[in-house]
Amino acid sequence: MTEVHQTSPLSRAELADAVERGEIETVLVAFPDLYGRLLGKRYDARYFLEAAEHGLHFCDYLLACDLAMDPVPGYRYASWEQGYRDAWATVDWATLRRASWLERSALALCDVRDEHTGDLVSIAPRAVLRQQIERARAAGLLPMGASELEFFVFQETYESARAKYYHDLRTFGAYIEDYHLFQGAKVEGLLGAIRRHLHLSGVPVEFSKGEWGAGQEEINIRYCDLLTMADRTVIFKQMAREVAWQQGLAVTFMAKWDERHAGSSMHLHFSLWSADGAHNVFAGDRPLADGLPVTGSDTFRWAVGGMLAHARDLTLFFAPNVNSYKRYQAESFAPTAVAWAYDNRTTGFRVVGRGDALRVECRIPGADANPYLAFAALLAAALDGIERKTEPPPMFAGNAYLATDLPRVPRSLPEAIAAFERSELARAAFGEEVVEHYLHFARTEQRKFDEAVTCWERARFFEQI
Repeated sequence: MTEVHQTSPLSRAELADAVERGEIETVLVAFPDLYGRLLGKRYDARYFLEAAEHGLHFCDYLLACDLAMDPVPGYRYASWEQGYRDAWATVDWATLRRASWLERSALALCDVRDEHTGDLVSIAPRAVLRQQIERARAAGLLPMGASELEFFVFQETYESARAKYYHDLRTFGAYIEDYHLFQGAKVEGLLGAIRRHLHLSGVPVEFSKGEWGAGQEEINIRYCDLLTMADRTVIFKQMAREVAWQQGLAVTFMAKWDERHAGSSMHLHFSLWSADGAHNVFAGDRPLADGLPVTGSDTFRWAVGGMLAHARDLTLFFAPNVNSYKRYQAESFAPTAVAWAYDNRTTGFRVVGRGDALRVECRIPGADANPYLAFAALLAAALDGIERKTEPPPMFAGNAYLATDLPRVPRSLPEAIAAFERSELARAAFGEEVVEHYLHFARTEQRKFDEAVTCWERARFFEQI
């Protein structure tokens, strides 16, 4: 039996007891925004126990603004013309947990709803993923997965990095440290604290390791159902930033923080299970390729077919900002080609495992992706492939960086926007409202970049143009 959406790491009764004993004084009540950041309020724990059933109110512009909290015009969901009204979020009690990295604190995540109807607000990231999970459940399927998050650690504070205008930053390491135990020992004060707090906060962790960059690390969280996994991912990112700050360090989840260093990914592992979680429906007896001693089911093959067919169209949910596309470089372990292969790190989709462990690793998303949207895109594409019985192309063999006849991962945000806008699947699976909301979001990101004068431009043109 696999791990399904778990019983709450902290029940309401346990919270009440902890509050009574003085162990918990504050409850952070949060929801993920368009970027996957956690926004919300800090509640007095006693008041939270009284008021939580009524939900949390916040300004609806938080789902219609950019990273700098600029209320961006042009959204249908919220605007100055509508007065930027209150939005309503209800506590998902299955997410209540201790926030062990904070003093006497707990954390609960919310779903954004229409206060009059109680319906989920469709454009909220958690609702986008919930919609696809419900489609899978209607087909008798339980989506399972995991995210592998890479990030860089700096011997800087966030304040010192800002004072340097983010130039000449000191990474916590001077050489590529992939799997290095010695370099891992140097940064264990931070990574060990993050692993410990993940465990104490109800997020099962597997391991940490050095990655393919100076100061680059990875922490893997145990797989589970997709909604829980997305929750675990945003909690992990929040925790990692805060624990680093507590230690006078800084971390970044930028997809490509410096052109001289490796990019940071969020590889998504994905499989579909029977509704009761008893077995992996990807497992089967059909060989995946000639000479490969690994087999799978028709459902697996069609799911892969759907993911490959729609990967370009849905890349906007894997790579949501201008910087995301700097990561897709040849021989960088980031994919440039939309292809599938068994245990091949040059392709966009890497098949790993066998039997009940058979799964797809989508290597396209960066660490900057919103995990709710990225998992929703992967699931929507897989379900479409199963429904249409989409056959994938032959499994690729060799170095996909050198292949010239494979579809390419979009090279820029404008290319991904155009593909998403044309996608029939996106509109059918997510709905017109969601598609138009995130198109406006992405166009805003591109517009703000286009309006900026960069350091590269000053260095190149200031004297010599």
